[in-house]
Amino acid sequence: MEQDKRHTFEIKDEFYLDGKPFQIISGGIHYFRVLPEYWEDRLRKLKALGCNTVETYVPWNMHEPKKGEFDFVGERWHGMLDLKRFVETAQKIGLWVILRPSPYICAEWDFGGFPAWLLSEGEMELRTSDERYLRHVRDYYQVLMPYLAPMQVTQGGPVLMMQVENEYGTFGNDRKYLELLRDMMREGGIDVPLFASDGPGADILSNTAVEGIFPTANFGSRAKVAYSCLKDFNGGGPCMCTEFWLGWFDAWRDGKHHTTDPDEAAKELKELLENGSVNLYMFEGGTNFGFMNGSNYGTHLTPDVTSYDYDAVLTEDGQLTEKYHKLKKVITEHIQKEPEAEPTVPVERRAYGKIPVSQKVDLFHALPKLDAPIETVAPRSMEQAGQGYGYMLYSTILDTSTELSNLRLYKAADRAIAFVDGKKALTAFDRELEEGHEVGPFYGKNMKLDILVENMGRVNYGPMLNWQRKGIDGCVFINSRFSQHNWKQYPLPMDNLEQLDYNAGYEEGIPAFYRFEFEAEEIGDTFLDFAGWGKGFVVVNGFQLGRFWEEGPQRRLYVPGALLHKGCNEIILFETEGKHSEEICLEAVPDLG
Repeated sequence: MEQDKRHTFEIKDEFYLDGKPFQIISGGIHYFRVLPEYWEDRLRKLKALGCNTVETYVPWNMHEPKKGEFDFVGERWHGMLDLKRFVETAQKIGLWVILRPSPYICAEWDFGGFPAWLLSEGEMELRTSDERYLRHVRDYYQVLMPYLAPMQVTQGGPVLMMQVENEYGTFGNDRKYLELLRDMMREGGIDVPLFASDGPGADILSNTAVEGIFPTANFGSRAKVAYSCLKDFNGGGPCMCTEFWLGWFDAWRDGKHHTTDPDEAAKELKELLENGSVNLYMFEGGTNFGFMNGSNYGTHLTPDVTSYDYDAVLTEDGQLTEKYHKLKKVITEHIQKEPEAEPTVPVERRAYGKIPVSQKVDLFHALPKLDAPIETVAPRSMEQAGQGYGYMLYSTILDTSTELSNLRLYKAADRAIAFVDGKKALTAFDRELEEGHEVGPFYGKNMKLDILVENMGRVNYGPMLNWQRKGIDGCVFINSRFSQHNWKQYPLPMDNLEQLDYNAGYEEGIPAFYRFEFEAEEIGDTFLDFAGWGKGFVVVNGFQLGRFWEEGPQRRLYVPGALLHKGCNEIILFETEGKHSEEICLEAVPDLG
C-alpha cells in the first residue's frame, strides 16, 4: 500500500479496490482495549496471519467522556484513544482499515458505547429518531466525522468503509433514524461506502434495508445459509461476515471460561472465504480496562469480566494460539501464497512473585481525603450527581427511628452493601435490591446508615439500554414504613487515589484500600492473582486496571508490562467485602477459569 496515495473503494457485484476485485480478509482489534505500545505487534501478527484489513469500533463514551469535552488522545488512558495513530500504524504496516463509528457499538462495552452522561439529560429514546437523542449524536458527529474523514482511502488514508449502526435489526425498525445517521456521516465528509451489520435473518435484515447502507451479517457458523439470506438484501453485491464469532465473552459467575474448537473455527473460515469476505471477531480481544465492561440482561444482570480474551486468535496479552496456526493454514491455502512474515518483538511474561501489603486504610477513614459529599434530600443516581463509573457511598443519620429491622432500596443498581454504625447489615445484588430485607435488628438513636453501591457495568445489548441509571435512583425504605431523607453522597470513581491518607485509620471487615509496592528490574507482562481477596477494583501506577471478584471465572488480572517501569511500582486494591489477604502474587501465566 502506498501511503498518502488516494484510492477508490466501491461495492458492485464484488468489492473493488482501485477498480480491481478485492476480497476483505480482516481481523478485529479494538484500539481502546490494547495499550498503544502493543498496537504494532498485534497488527503485524494480523498481517502475518494473511489478513489484509483490520477492523475496530469507535466508542463514543471514551471520546466524549463529558458533554462537549472530546478526547482523541486518552492521557488518563495511557494514550489508548489515539485512533489516528492506530490507523496510521495499520497503514504503515500495509493493512487496510474498517471503522465502526456508530453511536452504538455493543462490543460488550459499558452502555454499548453510549456516554453515561446521556442518562442525566432527561428522558429520550436511544437508537431512534427521537430528536432529544439525535441532537447529542449530531454534536458528536460534527467533531468525529471531520476527524475521521482524512483517514479514508479517498483522501490517502487506509479506511475502506464505515459502519452506520450496529446490529440495529435486532433492536428496532426506525429506518428514519438510519437515514439520518447516513446523512450526518455524508455531511461530515465521509464518502467511502457505508454499511450495517446484522444477524442473518430476513426479519432482522429488513429492519436496516435503507438506501445507501450496504447490508452485511454477523454469525459464527453455517456461512452458506447466512449468505443465502443476505443475498436477498444486498442487491447482487458481495457477501460479507462482519463478525465471524471465533469465541465468546465471559461474565462473572459463568463458572468457566468460554472456549471454541480451533478445528471447527478453521472449517467454518474455509467455507466463509469460499463464499465472500470476512472479519474475524476477535483477532485479539484485549481487556475491559477500568469500569468499561458491559453487562447483559436476561432474567438477571450478568456483568462481563475484566478480561476480553474472547478465546480469540491471539490471547489477551497477544500470544499466538493453536487457533492462530490453524486459521493461518486456511488463509494461506485460500490466497495461494505464504503471508508476509512480519517481524515482531516478543512480549515476555514475567512473575514478580508475592508482594505484601505495605499500607491500608478503610473506606470510612479515607473519605475526608477523597471527595467532598454532595448533600441531597433524596438519594440521586450516579448520573444525576455527575458521576459515570465506579462506586457511590450514600450516608445518612436515622434520626426518626430507634430501631432498624428492614431495608429496601427502591430503583437501585447494581450491588449494594449497607452498614449500620460501621457494622455490615446487608449485601444485595440486582433484583434483590428491590426487595425488602430483614436486617439486624439494630437499636439506638441517631444510627448512621451507609450504603456503598457499585455500578457493575451498564447493559450493552437489548431493550434495557434505556434504563441504565446506577446508584440509587429512587428511595431507601426504612422498616417498611417511610423513606429516609437527607443524604450525603460520596462519589468514588477511583480516579484520585493518590489523595489517600493511609495513616487515617483501619478496621477489619469493612471496605478498604490496600497499597502494595514492588521493584521491577526487568519489565514484562504479568498477571495479578487475587486469591484470598473478595471483590473490588485494582489501580496500577495510577492506571485503572479493572475489577476482580472471587466468584470467577477469571482468577488473575492481566497487567501489561507497558504499565510498569523499572524501579518501584505501586498497586492499589479497593476491596469491598471485608475479605482480604496480606499479600498479592504477580504470576507469569493467566488464569481465566
